[in-house]
Amino acid sequence: MKTLENCQWVPRWVSHMGCLKGCLDFLGIEISDPWLYGGTGHAFVINLHKEVCPSGPTAWNTSKLFELGPNLGYQTEGLFGLKHQDDFRERQAQAFNLVRQAIDQGHPCYGWELEIPEFYVVYGYDDPGPDYEGGYYFSGPGSDAGEGPKSWKELGDTGIGVLEMYSVAPGEPADNVTTVKAALTFALEHAANPKAWIEEDYASGLKGFDNWIAALEAGKASDMGMAYNTGVWPELSKDFKDAF
Repeated sequence: MKTLENCQWVPRWVSHMGCLKGCLDFLGIEISDPWLYGGTGHAFVINLHKEVCPSGPTAWNTSKLFELGPNLGYQTEGLFGLKHQDDFRERQAQAFNLVRQAIDQGHPCYGWELEIPEFYVVYGYDDPGPDYEGGYYFSGPGSDAGEGPKSWKELGDTGIGVLEMYSVAPGEPADNVTTVKAALTFALEHAANPKAWIEEDYASGLKGFDNWIAALEAGKASDMGMAYNTGVWPELSKDFKDAF
């Protein structure tokens, strides 16, 4: 077993940001929540399903978060896969190798749905043995103190069927002007062309709130979605206000 001591997620409604914060804290990269949420552009995004499904906060194209991350002084390397792809098992193996190599270098990782459909810090792994395939040790929603090992062959093999795994390493931050300009440029791009970032039956910005209002008025708003979205979006709006 190889683990990174004192590497955990930082509890946040936006588990992606909570995992990044935990990884950055472990690496000694000091960054405030507003700067993290704002610099990655996440603070400027809202995504709401027409029936306020709990998937709204995570079911959108987050690729820009990874592009903007280096401005804040860290680099990510990762893998993405879907359960229905022919090479899915190969991608699972590649994700496990990515984690092993990163942990061996002292770099934390994080991935999607190690337990529930949220992001989790991966702080360790077990090597395969004669009667064991090897697996992950992780920390995240519902598993704050740590869980594992979870077989690497279970990653992404869920009803949602999405595999995501990323390593986090130190980098050189950009100057503040570059960071702010890039984040605000993304915010404007997202507002001008939301279809590039969100799926059918979802809406962002003011139209997202219109979805919420219409679902409540029609009695179609998901109870779980109401609770979850009510937790997530105020967290983002606070960091939007404080970011810059």
